[in-house]
Amino acid sequence: MSYKIIVDSCCDITPEMAQSYDIATVPMHLRLGQKEFVDDFSLDLSEFMQSMRDSDEKAGTAAPMPAAFTDVMTEDGFVVTVSSALSATHQNAVLGAEDSNANIHVFDSKSASAGQTLIVVKLRELIAKKLPKPQIIETVNEFIDGMKTYLVLERFDNLIKNGRLGALKGKLASMLNIKLLLGANGSGEISLHAKARGTKQMIEKMLNFIKDSERSTTDENLIISHCNNPTLAEQLATLIKERFDFKKIYIIPTRGTSSLYADDKGIVLAF
Repeated sequence: MSYKIIVDSCCDITPEMAQSYDIATVPMHLRLGQKEFVDDFSLDLSEFMQSMRDSDEKAGTAAPMPAAFTDVMTEDGFVVTVSSALSATHQNAVLGAEDSNANIHVFDSKSASAGQTLIVVKLRELIAKKLPKPQIIETVNEFIDGMKTYLVLERFDNLIKNGRLGALKGKLASMLNIKLLLGANGSGEISLHAKARGTKQMIEKMLNFIKDSERSTTDENLIISHCNNPTLAEQLATLIKERFDFKKIYIIPTRGTSSLYADDKGIVLAF
């Protein structure tokens, strides 16, 4: 049986992936002061990022309403949402499914960005195997519980504007070339895992995260999402291929929502 996959726009997918994987996206709304942007495939990401850099106001997101999910729930399938600990999106997707005539299961990714993308890839593989829906749900839930997601911040502008990092601390970190390595803590929240001085040390720490996770990489996928940083994403992918045996590594540009939080040059890794 074929199943529809639905995601919110924090999930980093390209229009080509959406078409080939039969994925529907419910857009989140990006707020920059009094301005609001719809995070769909028509969003001019370069313009939005420039607007963020030029503004001194807070940037944030608004979850899609339940009806927005119901509108695309036209056939049986699955929804993968950003972590319920980070947004009301998951709750609204569940409410949307309750109003739908289709048989929909909503997954809480307990992650975001590349983590959601990794779940979508896993889902598509299980659907292709024609597994029963209860088995797909059980397998994906186990996968989510073991999945790892890490975020590297190269810029701290949004953290400073939103009051998450003092201006002085942010300037010092930038001057010292400090990079913050954040990650999902297993409960769907984001916490600081490490700090690195310079790109070389950051890459080594990211590689150690993979090694120390003790997760099997054989026959598994890895996602690297990047915000205007394809060179670093490719460099990281090359080193991961040399040390580990992932089945496939996907390199994908971040969409609007994850770009807002990862900020310019940010990298998100999920495996």
